[in-house]
Amino acid sequence: MPDNEKPVAEVPDDPTPIVGAETDVSPLGRESGKPQHELTANEDLDVADWQRVAESAEFKALVKAKRRFIIPATIFFIVYYFALLILIWLAPALMSRRVFGVVNIAYLFALSQFFMAWILALLYVRAANKHDRMASNIVNISNQHKGGR
Repeated sequence: MPDNEKPVAEVPDDPTPIVGAETDVSPLGRESGKPQHELTANEDLDVADWQRVAESAEFKALVKAKRRFIIPATIFFIVYYFALLILIWLAPALMSRRVFGVVNIAYLFALSQFFMAWILALLYVRAANKHDRMASNIVNISNQHKGGR
């Protein structure tokens, strides 16, 4: 071997020749059953008695509470959104009235729609937190019934 050449180290064909060693992060086999999130639909049959949940007074109250917020909020937002277009069409003189500088009522109304969307989003978050608490209560009740079978 000439002096300027270095010996070449042999590179194994398989960079992981030892499988299932103690240093492996994920063991190949499982000591226990599958984790809950890996169960297939056939393996996870006994989740909840959905018929009982749907017929419970708590679930009906949750659905009613959600409808009581979502339907009026949706109707309000749609009416508020299209009110700008309708007012521009039906009352152009009113909507083109200048408030200050080149800013007219139509511009202010259009800008108010951004604020109204944010306000509705904040109100929805408050209502959704209440609905989440109600849903957690339903899950707890369902789990109690499931355990009591």
